Amino acid sequence: MSTWDSRRRPVPGPPGVPTDLAAMFRNLCRSSPWKWQTLRFDYWDQAFGSAPSPGVPFVRAWLRRPGALRLESPDGHVLHSTTGINDSRDGIYVSATRKSWLLPPHLVTPVYDDGGLVRRRPEAAYGEPGFGNARFSAALDPVELAGNAPVPIEFPGTNALDILDVRFAEHEGRPVLEAVAAPNAAYRPGDPAAPLCLPGRSLLRVDTGTGVCVSSQSLEQETEEYGHWIRILAVDEYMLDDLFLAESMNLTDVRRHIRWDIPAKA
Repeated sequence: MSTWDSRRRPVPGPPGVPTDLAAMFRNLCRSSPWKWQTLRFDYWDQAFGSAPSPGVPFVRAWLRRPGALRLESPDGHVLHSTTGINDSRDGIYVSATRKSWLLPPHLVTPVYDDGGLVRRRPEAAYGEPGFGNARFSAALDPVELAGNAPVPIEFPGTNALDILDVRFAEHEGRPVLEAVAAPNAAYRPGDPAAPLCLPGRSLLRVDTGTGVCVSSQSLEQETEEYGHWIRILAVDEYMLDDLFLAESMNLTDVRRHIRWDIPAKA
């Protein structure tokens, strides 16, 4: 199945043929790099049981893969903007490491399941831009919740998470898969200091259209405030370079007359 098809093929819903929702949840967690190229969203770095109340601090984000990110406060103040998206990469390639020659994920083809979700991820140059702690980046591509591929059927305990319950739900008006899960010893977060899932039970929601983890919340009493919340505003909007640059790089408008004054000779 092509990347184009996988991004636009709907995830089977509750009325469809019965399926293994735990496997679907894990495959959805692997699918983000092939489901979208740009994303506009609001991000809260704390957990909520329902939609955040007005006035709770958040950041508004524009993200264009690979590596372009703009963040604003609710009043429009720019907090962060990528400035090196057009820099030469010759220094990376001269280093001659194998990793520097990996292709972006959307240029390689994974193994898909029958529902158009990613069952096995190929080697590629993964990584999302971040701001603050690493949970921001992990939520955009939550592969740490599933691993790059299914584990052998005879070793189910080697899954990153034990999925205790999973169902279809809704988050900020968008369909999600919601799971109650607990990490196993095999769970390897991208940043151990900011995992998506703490020890004990957590409630996780993954958006079915983008593969983004839009909500995480610890269900343990001592850590119940740990988590995040994302409100997706737009997917695959066209985003100009100027949105991510500190200074506009617009060229001169050649339709306008440019004066060229030559001083008179003395």
